[in-house]
Formats: sequence, structure tokens, C-alpha cells
Amino acid sequence: MELLPMLLLFGLLGLMMYFMSRKQRRAQEQQQALQNSLAVGDQVMTTSGLYGTVTDVDDDSKIGVEIAPGVETVWLRAAVREKVAEDLDEEAEELEELSDSNSIDDRDTDAKLDDVVVDTKDAEPSLESGKQK
Repeated sequence: MELLPMLLLFGLLGLMMYFMSRKQRRAQEQQQALQNSLAVGDQVMTTSGLYGTVTDVDDDSKIGVEIAPGVETVWLRAAVREKVAEDLDEEAEELEELSDSNSIDDRDTDAKLDDVVVDTKDAEPSLESGKQK
């Protein structure tokens, strides 16, 4: 009878370990499938957060990634974290349009400043000749 709780505890522990390793194995398989499916022209993000475009996939363990126009670097396939959606360029364009529409026109600013009237008759300065009252 004293052996039964111990067996249940080890059984529960073994079951938890099995499910955790299964989840980890599935994630590794998905990552491996992603790395094997890389093709020239894919937009990718590396594990260090660098974005680029795949330019060379001839080697089984390395790929070429263009990180800026004319700047190609060589990476291990394992360093690729994910493929980046093509929507990234569209989002950048939308942000640019938004910032353009929110910019203040100098003519509008001058007109608004002309409308501002400051009445200084009633204002009392808190500092007079550098001394406090």
C-alpha cells in the first residue's frame, strides 16, 4: 500500500515528461521544415532579429541573405527564425502615408500664430531684476 502513491507519482511525472517532449519535438520539426523550405526571394528574420531576403540556397547548411541593397551575408540555415510576411512593405508604406498626412503645413502654423493674441497688461512677473518678490 505504501508503494502505490510512489508509483502514481512516478507515473504522473513520466506522463508530464512525455507530453512536454512531444510538444518540443513538434516545434523542432516545424522549425526544420521551415529551414528546408527556404527559397530565393523569401523575406526572413534571423534569430538575432535581422531582416533580409534569401539570395542563395545552394548549400545544405548555409544560405545567403541580403540585408541591404548590395550587402549579402552568409548565415546558417538554423539561424533563420521565421519567414516574414510580404505585408511588411505594405505596413511601412501605410505608416509613411500616415506620417505625411499628419505633418503640419508651415502656412497653417503661421496663420494660427497670427490669431494668437497675448495680453501682457495684467500679467505680473514673478522675477524682477533677478530677485524674487
